[in-house]
Amino acid sequence: MYDVVIIGAGVSGCATARELSRYDIKACVLEKEEDVCCGTSKANSGIVHAGFDARTNTLMARLNVLGNRMMPRLSQELDFDFIQNGSLVVCTDQEERSGLELLYQRGMQNGVEHLRIIEKKELAELEPNVSDQAVAALYAPTAGIVCPFGLNIALAENACTNGVEFFFDTRVERIEKRQGSFVVGTNQGDYEAKCVVNAAGVYADQIHNLVSEKKLSITPRRGEYCLLDHTAGQHVTRTIFTLPGKYGKGILVSPTVHGNLIVGPTAADIQDREGTCTTRQGVDEILDKCGNTVKDIPMNQVITTFAGLRAHESGHEFVIGQPKDAPGFIDCAGIESPGLTSAPAIGRMVADLVKEMLDPKENPDFVATRKGVLRPNTLSLEERNQLIQKEPAYGTMICRCESVTEGEILDAIRRPLGARSLDGIKRRTRAGMGRCQAGFCSPRTMEILSRELSLERKKITKNGGASALILGENKDFWVREADGR
Repeated sequence: MYDVVIIGAGVSGCATARELSRYDIKACVLEKEEDVCCGTSKANSGIVHAGFDARTNTLMARLNVLGNRMMPRLSQELDFDFIQNGSLVVCTDQEERSGLELLYQRGMQNGVEHLRIIEKKELAELEPNVSDQAVAALYAPTAGIVCPFGLNIALAENACTNGVEFFFDTRVERIEKRQGSFVVGTNQGDYEAKCVVNAAGVYADQIHNLVSEKKLSITPRRGEYCLLDHTAGQHVTRTIFTLPGKYGKGILVSPTVHGNLIVGPTAADIQDREGTCTTRQGVDEILDKCGNTVKDIPMNQVITTFAGLRAHESGHEFVIGQPKDAPGFIDCAGIESPGLTSAPAIGRMVADLVKEMLDPKENPDFVATRKGVLRPNTLSLEERNQLIQKEPAYGTMICRCESVTEGEILDAIRRPLGARSLDGIKRRTRAGMGRCQAGFCSPRTMEILSRELSLERKKITKNGGASALILGENKDFWVREADGR
């Protein structure tokens, strides 16, 4: 019996879990995948939006601005990568300047600070690689970039440290309403709770429709991206947007917090809720449109393409609250862009709704801070040498592209909600995210996972489920890899 069951371990669910852990509440998170951050939260632009795009007087606009303001302090408390680099919405046609004015007025009404329209000369000074056709831009200094995995994992680890339980590979199949509680039926058994939070991403409508006669509809909206190598990471220093259209903010060009350059996304409504494949059409669209606002993008430096799904609700609004016919059931649905930015504020809002129902006491043992995986390359040479003397594993390089050591991988496995797959290691340490895309480090990472988890190597997966990478073993091969030969 729990006070609260949260369905979904994406950024909204984990933000809610972290906020609830401030109180004397017995809570758990049910996640159908093998780890946190396996859905929409892992595959997006990583942009902390300023808040000028969302329609005025909407929940989306309010939580966007609030989440933006919460992000700097949260990144310090939970030790994840965040840079307030600012954003520019670039106009390339004088006849479309009214679009900038509209965004500016909306941003002012939404409460965005320091927003202003800049002209061609200042724009070129700020971003020398902006398109020669640019005539003006909306400049939002409060916008930023974040590591989406880092934010999601940090929230989850902090919630776990403060007492929230997490259950993975646990798929919700039914929900039964009882007097004063819900029974959540899963493939791993039943969980009973006084309150249920539905943070199931692109499946949030299906979960909602299990308990309410007023049906909800979510459309998966696929966005495809190209990620460029570190060599292209300084091509722009701010996030560059086009004027938004029917399907969103268009193709953006942005640095990442890890020194790459990201270009995308496309926007296509699909039916497949697991449809994260990339397409020739999508990549062609990126190649065709990315030069509209930024010139000379070195697309020959693309190291990978990927796609994510946005949980698009037809009203393009966050759906947060209790259905009238299901008190105690709280929807956290339709969380598309700017959902990542809004997540801290979403977590606080949902926690406040739970507090109204349960009236809990504060958790006297709540710990607000968390330290991420220790990264030796952020230390001075003297500090690094001292670390290696104390912990030799930090002197063994596993991922050359991203300079990730064995010590970091061990930390990622051993910490709260530790990694259990190659992708879990990748999201926590960046091992496998570099130029070779795990071509060199995968065998050695698998060897470490096998040793630490006491699993045969053929049972080590890429991302859980049936994603094992090997069918048999050549023992001599593994010995050579473990020896670094």
